[in-house]
Amino acid sequence: MEAPRLLGTIFRRLIRDSGPMSLSQFMGESNARYYAAKNPLGSAGDFVTAPEISQMFGELIGLWLADIRARAGRGGSVHYVELGPGRGTLTRDALRAARHHGLDPQVHFVETSRALKAIQAEAVPAAQWHDDLSTVPMDAPMLLVANEFFDALPVRQLVRAAQGWRERLVGLDEDRFTFVAGGQPMEAAVPAAWREAPEGTIIETNPGAAAMMHEIAGRLANQGGAALIVDYGHAEMQSGSTLQAVRAHRKISPFAAPGEADLTAHVDFATLADIARSRGVRVSGITTQGDFLRAMGIQMRTERLAAGAPHCKAELEAQRDRLIADDQMGRLFKVMGLSAPDWPDGAGFGPPG
Repeated sequence: MEAPRLLGTIFRRLIRDSGPMSLSQFMGESNARYYAAKNPLGSAGDFVTAPEISQMFGELIGLWLADIRARAGRGGSVHYVELGPGRGTLTRDALRAARHHGLDPQVHFVETSRALKAIQAEAVPAAQWHDDLSTVPMDAPMLLVANEFFDALPVRQLVRAAQGWRERLVGLDEDRFTFVAGGQPMEAAVPAAWREAPEGTIIETNPGAAAMMHEIAGRLANQGGAALIVDYGHAEMQSGSTLQAVRAHRKISPFAAPGEADLTAHVDFATLADIARSRGVRVSGITTQGDFLRAMGIQMRTERLAAGAPHCKAELEAQRDRLIADDQMGRLFKVMGLSAPDWPDGAGFGPPG
């Protein structure tokens, strides 16, 4: 039996021996196994991210980084940090654009996948790798990018049952995974505004995402810099399960193949913004990916690339539309900008949040 399929067997044995398991454990261990030794990106993988769709995505992020660093008036060294950098494509494109504007930072990747590290080393040979943020140097400002990173962090689901709020756990119906409500009251974990929601209401919280944002904001407050968070999610907390699984570019049941599919959930940007503000960090805003890329000049960049390669015009326009159209990535994906207390707000947003 191959190793990934063994994970489902392990989960079933654990549930039979000890009772239902938390969704966060199911999701966390599944994704840890999934990412450990697999390259999930590209047409031969399970999904495609924005940097792989078009070079324009990374280039405009590089422009954003160079712009905010220049307006902050900070010379000297700076650390570029990317969380979950995939194939290194975003970094390569971003830094190529940023260098045209005088930004040539030291590169740090927070990555645990052995397979992806090897691919990243080919794309960005000068990068330094870290298992987490704790070993990234603090001797210079940090410019951090996280694209489709937070969505893979394990969520906890809470459901309003007849007896009150309970955690939604993963149990078994014969041999099939299924959701069950836990027995412990969970009112303390429910935001006050949601405690009287109707029976059957489901909400998601993400302790791992909260902890990561707390650390990012603390770093920005202490060492200076800015961060750009891009992911699919919502600008205000919403109810309902957003858990999904993707395999071979198709959605499947989250319970179908533990360790073999990418498990994700929508990012709660409002909560992340509140955490950043609690540490004194500026929130430039939360906007859609489409609006952000338009504000950063994707239309002009498309035209310039097409002028240099007229035979690629239709392809370039299709790439642009996939990134910004409301019925593709433009509306579902959100962008949040953060900056240190004494740094300016980032470009591409409306009034500060």
